[in-house]
Amino acid sequence: MEEAGGALFREHLDHLPPALTGPAPTGGERADQPGHLLVAVVDGEVVGFAHVVLLDDGHETRAHLEQVSVLPEHGRRGTGARLVRAAAEEARWDGFAELSLCTYRDVPWNAPFYARLGFEVVQPVGVLAELRAREQERGLDEAGERVVMRLVLRRQG
Repeated sequence: MEEAGGALFREHLDHLPPALTGPAPTGGERADQPGHLLVAVVDGEVVGFAHVVLLDDGHETRAHLEQVSVLPEHGRRGTGARLVRAAAEEARWDGFAELSLCTYRDVPWNAPFYARLGFEVVQPVGVLAELRAREQERGLDEAGERVVMRLVLRRQG
């Protein structure tokens, strides 16, 4: 499913690094990570998923939206938005104050999509800065400008 959406990036990015074109993690590999794996089902068929991982650097643990994928033939029907909202609700119920993600700034179904859902661009610090450094090492920045975004789930204070 994740790999099926890769072709859509060719229209919007200068270069597709191996991290975007190589094999995606399996569902089992994703399920082995701490966090949540949510799926969207239509007529008995899984048509999308959202994967929230828990990032921990020893000082903080964050809920991070690692991946949202919807089969291209089921796109533009609100499935991705419903998955993101469900992922945010799961993180809120788990006690997290915010949900973060890393994405491309100028790809329409990336940063602009998440901004419409209430996410805002933030400077990466702590474990998010470490995650961005790993993304840079994997060559993701060669394709276009990446940003870190967050959705506030509950106000602190």
